[in-house]
Amino acid sequence: MVLAGHLECAFLELTTGKELWQDVPLAPPDSIFKLTAAFKADTFEKKVNLGVGAYRDDNDKPWVLPVVQKASTHSLASQRVLSDTSLDHEYLPITGLALFTSAAANLILGASSPAIQEQRAVSVQTISGTGANHLAALFLSRFYKWNGAPQIYLSNPTWANHHAIFKNVGIEPVDYPYYDPKTIGLDFNGFIGALQNAPERSVFLLHACAHNPTGVDPTSEQWAAVADVMIAKKHYAFFDCAYQGFASGDLDKDAWAVRHFVEKGVALLVCQSFAKNAGLYGERVGALHVVSSNEETAGRVKSQLSVLQRSEISNPPTYGARVVSLILNDAQLFEEWKEDIRTMAGRIIAMRKELHRLLTEELKTPGNWDHIIEQIGMFRADRSGANERELQLHGNQWGAEQAAG
Repeated sequence: MVLAGHLECAFLELTTGKELWQDVPLAPPDSIFKLTAAFKADTFEKKVNLGVGAYRDDNDKPWVLPVVQKASTHSLASQRVLSDTSLDHEYLPITGLALFTSAAANLILGASSPAIQEQRAVSVQTISGTGANHLAALFLSRFYKWNGAPQIYLSNPTWANHHAIFKNVGIEPVDYPYYDPKTIGLDFNGFIGALQNAPERSVFLLHACAHNPTGVDPTSEQWAAVADVMIAKKHYAFFDCAYQGFASGDLDKDAWAVRHFVEKGVALLVCQSFAKNAGLYGERVGALHVVSSNEETAGRVKSQLSVLQRSEISNPPTYGARVVSLILNDAQLFEEWKEDIRTMAGRIIAMRKELHRLLTEELKTPGNWDHIIEQIGMFRADRSGANERELQLHGNQWGAEQAAG
């Protein structure tokens, strides 16, 4: 009976997880969400959260784009998402809503893109940009012809989640020079040097526009030089595009680098998110676009992406994709969306100018603050060498803050 009691006790400990999980190490909290939690817990009335990567209005409230509201609820249009009685809640295809993915591809690649015209661009709906990055990383880990150990070159710095995404699928991140804290700008020579010195067929992750977290983007001439080296070295371009429209207010201008690379014949894929430019943060609307060399190869790529997607999420969600699809495919709503984007981008630019004016003209703050108006998009990077208190104010080691609040 004593033995039976011990066995029963051991069984209970195992099944309740007392012994099974007690050695699991406690993971550190995500830096951005930790900052947001600290912000919410702070009782100071004039607190400002400079870390959250989301657009806010003048009252520090989330801004639901007018065009999104119209696409969701407009009672006079039978095809609006919430008033269309013909819509159901059935599963989408594994690769997503076709009307959405095709329109999303047109948006980033351009409707006249040779990749689209020649039917060699594969598009899959994903769980926003994070899901696109993960699916792309998983695909590369399985099928890319690596020149040595699987590794990907990431800009230093980059979006913090990039490192975890690639490590989780067995691809080792390697930093390449990008941001120069001395000039508070692009280390272009270091960037080009890394491209030239990397082994052939290396994979480089490139931020399509509004670099996160520095706000420092290459010029079109610099992008062209990068494309030339990519071609010469047979490198693969892994574009992450989370801010199309947010950089300049112009959707086409912000897609210039991606489209130029496609026209030049650089092998590439694009991870695309509609969290920022449509304000659909929680709806997780995104897409992965893989540009292949020909239509037959594109079919092979799509078949494997479908297999991977099936094992990961099975089917992507419908609501956000329907909203974005309606906006992209309706001429009037599309124009209204572009106006909403200009409103957001214009306000960010205006806030940069006002901060620059306050520092230079009103407060007479020592130093050169031109980088505030030279950087672009939601984020602003500052000089290095900040003390501990300044780092607490900024919330991360790069002294980066978002300018959209």
